[in-house]
Amino acid sequence: MKRFQFWGAGVSLSLLAICSSIDAKPVNPFERVSTLPYALPDFAHIQDTDFMPAFKQGMAEQLKEVTLIANQPSAPTFDNTVLALERSGAMLQRVSSVFFNLVVSDGNPARQKIEQSISPQLAAHQDAIQLNPRLFARIKALYQQRDALGLDPESRQLLQRTYTQFVLAGAQLSEPEKKQLKVINEQLSKAATQFRLNVLKATQAGAVVVSDKTQLAGLSDAEMGAAESAAQSRGLQGKYVLTLQNTSTQPLLAKLQNRDLREKLYRASVDRGWSGPYDNRTVLVQIMRLRNQRAKLLGFATPADEILTDTSAKTPQAVNAMLSQIAPLALKAARQEGAEIQARMADVKLAAWDWDFYADQILTQKYAVDPNQVKPYFELNRVLVDGVFYAAQQLFGLSFKERSDLKAYRPDVRVFEVFDTDGSGLGLFLFDPFARDNKQGGAWMETFVDQSTLFQTRPVVVNNLNIPYPGPGLPVLLTFDEVTTLFHEFGHGLHGLLSHVRYASLSGIHVPPDFGEYPSQYNEMWAREPEVVAHFAHHYQTGEALPTDVLERVIQAQKFNQGFATTSYVAAATLDQAWHQLPASQLPRPDQVMAFENRVLQEAGFDYAPVTVRYRSPYFLHIFSNGYSASYYAYLWSEVLARDTGEWLHAHGGLTRANGEVLRAKILSRGRSQEPNDLFESFYGAPPNGEALLEYRGLK
Repeated sequence: MKRFQFWGAGVSLSLLAICSSIDAKPVNPFERVSTLPYALPDFAHIQDTDFMPAFKQGMAEQLKEVTLIANQPSAPTFDNTVLALERSGAMLQRVSSVFFNLVVSDGNPARQKIEQSISPQLAAHQDAIQLNPRLFARIKALYQQRDALGLDPESRQLLQRTYTQFVLAGAQLSEPEKKQLKVINEQLSKAATQFRLNVLKATQAGAVVVSDKTQLAGLSDAEMGAAESAAQSRGLQGKYVLTLQNTSTQPLLAKLQNRDLREKLYRASVDRGWSGPYDNRTVLVQIMRLRNQRAKLLGFATPADEILTDTSAKTPQAVNAMLSQIAPLALKAARQEGAEIQARMADVKLAAWDWDFYADQILTQKYAVDPNQVKPYFELNRVLVDGVFYAAQQLFGLSFKERSDLKAYRPDVRVFEVFDTDGSGLGLFLFDPFARDNKQGGAWMETFVDQSTLFQTRPVVVNNLNIPYPGPGLPVLLTFDEVTTLFHEFGHGLHGLLSHVRYASLSGIHVPPDFGEYPSQYNEMWAREPEVVAHFAHHYQTGEALPTDVLERVIQAQKFNQGFATTSYVAAATLDQAWHQLPASQLPRPDQVMAFENRVLQEAGFDYAPVTVRYRSPYFLHIFSNGYSASYYAYLWSEVLARDTGEWLHAHGGLTRANGEVLRAKILSRGRSQEPNDLFESFYGAPPNGEALLEYRGLK
């Protein structure tokens, strides 16, 4: 999700005259639309020093445009108010899309300093637009007569969304209340930025340094190489560095034979952000206090009530009902899995840092699946080209051509041109797969350019992963989970690439989180579809195909650890709701944050120590910085839709162009041009039921 979404995504600017004088002031690259194909940002000519002037100029230009809209003497019409607002802010949109993509994927101290400075200014800028009483009066007048305006469905939806978002932004508050809200929004922006930077620095600082190579027994050559490269990048010769990923459980815990080192790595992970120089507890409590103040001003009981009113779920009660339905099934399965693991551990009591290590042994023995023996069949480029792209070609008729002539923001980021069924250019896909110290953890999709027929723009999307770089000359081999993540993120990419709407603010991924994760989660199904796997799963050295029986065991083995995975996730979603459903009067002090977290999890039944919550509060970026506040449940809510869609696809013939056309026409091309629940029911023919999810996860 975008960190900032500005009113207006206009892209048409008159060309600036080029002055021949050698003393002319250089043109800021964000002043004009990029002349590169698909308006790909011209990264080669963008400097960090360009960002702040572009932000300042972009905000000033949009405020001037908005003032003209709000103060015009003519009566409000859709064109002179809503459409004019949609057209505003062209330069600001361009600089924002580039900057906020780079600050999380390729950060540096200069960009972090800019982020800390500009974030509260952007929050104030948004308030200046959405709290403008003259502008809102025009929008409200149009909304009240919407039935008589004769608007086409998408224009009516834009009017509906504009009115709703202004109301939720506080447009109906009194002037004193608006002043309070502006202060709250500015402080929230600062705090969320500080939270994110603290997590990034705590994650970097938490990396575990190993001097004795023998302690790394169990790691592959590629994993050893990654640890050695990480040490060298920090100037630590002759040592090895185990870097941390976002989640509580670290992937290397499944490999390290040295139990003491496993515990050290685990504790480095879960102890992030609640001690030392990057302690996030005070920031976290400040964020929740401010969110409560904001919700109260807007007339909501809690932040969860405020946030969820504009999602598919609608209410905290609906979210709680779903989580409480899944949690007991997940916990039961996790305890059964834990008992099976404990039986293999002799006199040693199962701890959180043991789970993945012994679970992998069970996968190897019970299902005859050794992850290290399967990885050679999942070479990154082949999975991408012959798997991810192949499935998109079979389903949607898309084709892909790498454009080495187009440069991204780093040399190791690849650029692909995407072509539609008729051979016409559809958009660009940027692929940034590798982990770096200056990159936010996890995996995500974003846009540099949004699709819009109004502006005649075609999408430029990016997928970010965090695959450890194995070192020079070594192949990039993926785990099956990483293969699934690659398909998942490209599902988001397809949501952006296949968008075909008039208004940029309704295009692609501009949907609620609990619908935004839906296309990505059903795209995961192709990672295990025999026809697709047969196309990409070949040994990187011999070319031998992954045997069918091995694939069947890999898929069956996925259900073994679903109790753990689902419990860990639902615990995090429960923690998110606990924070956001908590009244301000009950917020803990900073020194009580971890005690509060423990109490929430225990009272919800998550008292099984070997299963760790997927994110602990001090490094829970999704909910305190990344746009998923009160919405982490979205992955499970969307997965219900995704698994129902998977059953629908299989019932209608699977990976076929006919099925792809239905998905494209009814879901992927529509953005939020219609409300998400209506889009799904139009496609599926009924409300979602959740049974397919339970089957898929092996919980029923």
